[in-house]
Amino acid sequence: MVDYFAHETACIDQGAHIGEGSKIWHFSHVMPKAKIGKNCSLGQNVYVANNVVIGDGCKIQNNVSLYEGVILEDFVFCGPSMVFTNVKTPRCEYPRNTADDYQITVVKRGASIGANATIVCGITLNEYAFVAAGAVVTKDVPAYGMVAGVPAKLTGWMSAYGDVLNFDAQGYAIDSTGVTYRQKDSLCFRIE
Repeated sequence: MVDYFAHETACIDQGAHIGEGSKIWHFSHVMPKAKIGKNCSLGQNVYVANNVVIGDGCKIQNNVSLYEGVILEDFVFCGPSMVFTNVKTPRCEYPRNTADDYQITVVKRGASIGANATIVCGITLNEYAFVAAGAVVTKDVPAYGMVAGVPAKLTGWMSAYGDVLNFDAQGYAIDSTGVTYRQKDSLCFRIE
């Protein structure tokens, strides 16, 4: 029994695992060994390669390709036409196109990637990281970190809710939902 929605133009290969309540829109292609969680939305022209893992509640906007080696945890947002890579040094004459050649890229819970951003393979975007539109990310982004530019640089901090955090002299900030954050030693922590 199919308990997800796939538009009639979507291609879902036999063996793909798609969670309950997920929606796959026009001209998208999900390969046979892909795993998509519950309540995800894949926009038009999304490609999900073999062995890609997508957690629950993710939103993948139009024209995004998730190549082998990409792992998205729960509630990740991928903006329109953002790009993942999976090989650091590609060559046509000397192909690097097997699973052993692919580097793992992990996008942790709640992270957001803006439109047209590029995520170079082999890095981690930590919990609730925020990548600005058009950024080129070449190294790990800390939890709650906001990055922008080419190459992307840390520009500030953002709460899980999505508020830009402004820290006081002691290194504390409170977002609009009343959650407190602490910034110390180039890291940001949510205080429970």
